[in-house]
Amino acid sequence: MKVKLFLTRRVTGDETWVHHFAPESKRQSMEWKHPGSPVKKKFKSQPSAGKVLLTIFWDSQGVIPEHYLERGATVNSVRYSEMLSTELKPAIQTKRRGLLSSGVLLLHDVRPHTAIHTLQTLVKLGFTVLEHPAYSPNLAPSDYYLFGPLKVALRGHQFTSDKGVKKAVHEWLAAQSKTFFSEGIQKLLEHWNKCIAKHGDYVEK
Repeated sequence: MKVKLFLTRRVTGDETWVHHFAPESKRQSMEWKHPGSPVKKKFKSQPSAGKVLLTIFWDSQGVIPEHYLERGATVNSVRYSEMLSTELKPAIQTKRRGLLSSGVLLLHDVRPHTAIHTLQTLVKLGFTVLEHPAYSPNLAPSDYYLFGPLKVALRGHQFTSDKGVKKAVHEWLAAQSKTFFSEGIQKLLEHWNKCIAKHGDYVEK
């Protein structure tokens, strides 16, 4: 029962760059052909210069808010604190009724998450931060579970604008089932147990 309560209170947050174009992998680009098949035009092999920074918060039920940083802006403590106060908390109030009362357990790995201003904001919001080593992809569900499938799904698609990238990301996230997200959160327990068994060593799978 305690484990189930822990999982339902857990919110994870992280960020990643999504490019306007990322080439297909060799496996994705393979296809059956006959002698008369037209030659498939391939795009340049490197990602295009255009990219969007996605910051996302999610739990066992799905995405809470997703945020896209405007072009030219940077994520700092003040901006991140505003995101927590004006986007994450209101989204929890709307989408996860009762969670603020039971207590949010936040596991986040965004760059300014340890800054003084951010820590003060978290105290004001009443969020409990789950301690873990900074930038630990093996203990960050977005890194070991969410971002990989998202980027595989977008490979080979050419976007001409930030708006197109945002639309594609949003649609992919919306298409994932609740089970997909709950399984990602459940895996965190496995990773933590393995990390403890290895006395803090890196856990790949």
